[in-house]
Amino acid sequence: MAGVLRVSALVGAIVLAGCVTHGSLRSGSWLIDQRPDRITGAPVGGAYTSVWGATNSNDPSIYTASLQLTCFENRPIARIAFQFKIGSDRNTSFGYRFDNKPGHDAVESRVLLGYRVLVIEDNAALQQFIDDLRGSAKLYVRIRSLNAGHSAAEFKVDGSEPAIEAAYAACPLSTPPARRTT
Repeated sequence: MAGVLRVSALVGAIVLAGCVTHGSLRSGSWLIDQRPDRITGAPVGGAYTSVWGATNSNDPSIYTASLQLTCFENRPIARIAFQFKIGSDRNTSFGYRFDNKPGHDAVESRVLLGYRVLVIEDNAALQQFIDDLRGSAKLYVRIRSLNAGHSAAEFKVDGSEPAIEAAYAACPLSTPPARRTT
């Protein structure tokens, strides 16, 4: 009987260890970073999810991609990173769809130098992205580029509410002003 209890305790510890890893928590598909910044001591405040299955029309291989919600320079952003080039800022069009919600095409975004990372930092575009993310289970992203072909990835995004709250705790999403009624 004592051996069964020790095994049960060990299994429980292993399960809990999988939930918290080096200052991180899990929420559904998300890994929420809880570590303090080593320079400022403030919480890092980021949430990540990744997927194996990202594709590009110029390469038959399958790669990983990641989605990160975070604050950068005290501003909220969403960052989508690929292991291959996705295009350049001037010739790339970004679109996405959550679950069966209406999709969004030609979303305001930019491709960073290195041509593998796309960021959504425009307030209105980011607010729409986060509003659609809430309560969703899947995100499909598509990037069309004149010089890098078509890139796509489908992310699991369940459990996003704690990820959103943690990622933007230090730089809350701006909310549009309330409409006045007369």
